[in-house]
Amino acid sequence: MAYIDYYKILGVDKSATQDDIKKAYRKLARKHHPDLNPGDKEAEKKFKELNEANEVLSNPENRSKYDKYGENWKHGEEYEKAQQQQQRQYQQQSSYNGGYSGADFGGGEDFSDFFQDMFGGAGGGFGKSSRGRASGKFKGQDITAELNLNLRDAATTHPQTFEINGKKVRITIPAGVYDGQQIKLKGHGNPGVNGGPNGDLYITFNIPADPDFERIGDDLKTKVTIDLYTAVLGGEVTVHTLNGSVNLKVKPETQTGMTVRLKGKGFPVYKKEGEHGDLFVTYEVKLPTNLTEKQKELFEQLKNS
Repeated sequence: MAYIDYYKILGVDKSATQDDIKKAYRKLARKHHPDLNPGDKEAEKKFKELNEANEVLSNPENRSKYDKYGENWKHGEEYEKAQQQQQRQYQQQSSYNGGYSGADFGGGEDFSDFFQDMFGGAGGGFGKSSRGRASGKFKGQDITAELNLNLRDAATTHPQTFEINGKKVRITIPAGVYDGQQIKLKGHGNPGVNGGPNGDLYITFNIPADPDFERIGDDLKTKVTIDLYTAVLGGEVTVHTLNGSVNLKVKPETQTGMTVRLKGKGFPVYKKEGEHGDLFVTYEVKLPTNLTEKQKELFEQLKNS
């Protein structure tokens, strides 16, 4: 029968500490737990392999024997006889608190032949054994969801209700959330296993481009069109903001592409009530069309003056 590399199964080095082994086992056992992968035979097989590897490497005496004989395990019979009684006593006194089972996998017959021959099946079952794995509790799987908002909705604090896995969830969305931002709702994920806590719900906000405003951090950019006469002589233009309209004074001889800043008229700062970015307004000068002969004559006079 083939030698089994338990370190490789857990993805740790031979120099790994007991804490390293414990963490690696917990992470992988949760990932491949049959309760979280119903009907997945590969996951069940991997879970059994992880349990066997942990049974050996988390037990200092088992690990010592395994490290000592390794691939030459067939020659360790004398050592095994000398240690067997001590190993039984150790198992009766010890208790593992990892807790990654919710399914009954029977007794020692679920271990590999390699394990049985090297350790004499001393590990016992992983189901309803005295080691207590069946009663383990752990957190349910997390859920991810996406929520679409337009720019104006993202600029106001407001409640919103949506449905996840048949359940209605009501949240208050703070003003200032940004595209791609993710928030966590604790306990709104999948149910825990064996009475463990529920997983969490992670919501990602999608905020598409707005036709009127470009958002850059907490600032906004917009464009406004002015006629030639206002650009040359000065005047006023109405500018739309997220919170209504304002009249903006245009200086004489304003050029296309010139930008002015309206302080505090930008986007709300996330979770900082009353704080806003700025609004940057860029002028676009529209040239007159369909000129009369008289108007053309006046432009000729300006050109030649």
